[in-house]
Amino acid sequence: MIRLFNQYVSLKAGLCALCEALLIAFAPLCAAKIRFWSAPGIFEGYTETPEFVLQSCVFAIVFFASFYWNGLYDLRKPARLTQTLGVTQAVGTACLILGTSYYLLPGLLIGRGVFFIAFAVVLVSVICTRILGAAFWRMAVPGENTVILGTQSLAIDIAQALHERNDLTTKLVGFIEAEKRGHGAATLLGYPVLGTLDDLEHIVASRQIRRVIVAVEDRRGVLPIRQLVKLKVEGILVEEAQSVIAALTGHVRLQTLLPSWLVFSEGFRRSRFTLVAKRATDLLFSIIGFLGSLPIMAITAVAIKLDSKGPILFRQQRVGYKGRCFDVLKFRSMRVDAEINGAQWASVDDPRVTRVGRIIRRFRFDELPQFINVIRGEMSFVGPRPERPVFVEQLREKSAYYDQRHSVRPGITGWAQVQYRYGASIEDACVKLEYDLFYLQNMSMLFDLLIVFKTIRTVLITGEQGLPLAPAEPSLSRLPNAST
Repeated sequence: MIRLFNQYVSLKAGLCALCEALLIAFAPLCAAKIRFWSAPGIFEGYTETPEFVLQSCVFAIVFFASFYWNGLYDLRKPARLTQTLGVTQAVGTACLILGTSYYLLPGLLIGRGVFFIAFAVVLVSVICTRILGAAFWRMAVPGENTVILGTQSLAIDIAQALHERNDLTTKLVGFIEAEKRGHGAATLLGYPVLGTLDDLEHIVASRQIRRVIVAVEDRRGVLPIRQLVKLKVEGILVEEAQSVIAALTGHVRLQTLLPSWLVFSEGFRRSRFTLVAKRATDLLFSIIGFLGSLPIMAITAVAIKLDSKGPILFRQQRVGYKGRCFDVLKFRSMRVDAEINGAQWASVDDPRVTRVGRIIRRFRFDELPQFINVIRGEMSFVGPRPERPVFVEQLREKSAYYDQRHSVRPGITGWAQVQYRYGASIEDACVKLEYDLFYLQNMSMLFDLLIVFKTIRTVLITGEQGLPLAPAEPSLSRLPNAST
């Protein structure tokens, strides 16, 4: 499996995106050929103009972006009906955007006849390609036989994550019982328990296993080092469970996270170049963003003033870089008496939110004043979201790793915000910590760019501050404490 930003990337999705990008790019040319089939001279004169090249580029960019924004390259739901409806929705969105663009900028219009033919070419070819491509993939790409060493909760979590990532080439064969006390079950999640540690080498040979995932939670006196070393040198891929589940889900697993994994795992490196480039990029784009958003901020300020009593800007103390507190700036979206009874977690449908506040929170306009925090050096564009001191104290008691998120500047947006739903409790904050630790492990300029793209998609398509992509939330009683 291919890794990007320390996550498993679907080769199937990548090939699908490449194939569809080519189809979309050549659709206007094919449409012009069909439109002027009986007049080759007109076809050549029409397609060789600079205007047609520009029009075709705009057509291709809008269609491909619409496919991406509508989540068509997340191939975890292979049902034909779902794929067909998704493609139809994405094509409709692209047509709406192009129609608006053609109205505002008529020079971008390809031509009605060519456009409608190109539209039909994209719709039919993409749907057919996806159906035929899925069938070809099943026949031509065999799954990589995988076995999980362990039968407790960590092993079960990995099995569930592998099942959800059916776009990968991994084929889970079953479990191997490793715990001394024995599990006793014949199957787990529908997969067989193939045997015990004594059967490890025989199972690998007889089942043609190419990957062994070690998911033993208590390794003292249990881990079969000699057998694993032998398998490793024979070419079998042996992987540690914490790294696998992070690569599958985009977050670490706090319940079984050991300090040794943080110390010895790959990542968590921040070169001086990365830090300087990140700060320079923050400064440049925050100035551009602040100046560019001044009209929106002016309208927002007037709307807030007319809608409810109280100040336009809202200042609230948050914990930032290296634990230092600062005042985060936001447009006020709640009533002035929102916390008359003390600090409370905000929720998605919070009754304290004003009418204008609901709108500006929907499009994240309330965050625009934080450009000033970025210019001051208190925040970054991308990073863990800063929390209030009162909540930080509570979260420190729940997890010994919470303060690690303060090793970088907090962000306007972050990996946790685009991967997990709106945080409304300490439990949610602890789950978001798992994503924040993953971000700290893989922080880079390219990863920040990916998060920015996902943020735009989240705001425009879902209208929420996060997506409910996380697995089952961990119980607070199982979170590691300072003695872990």
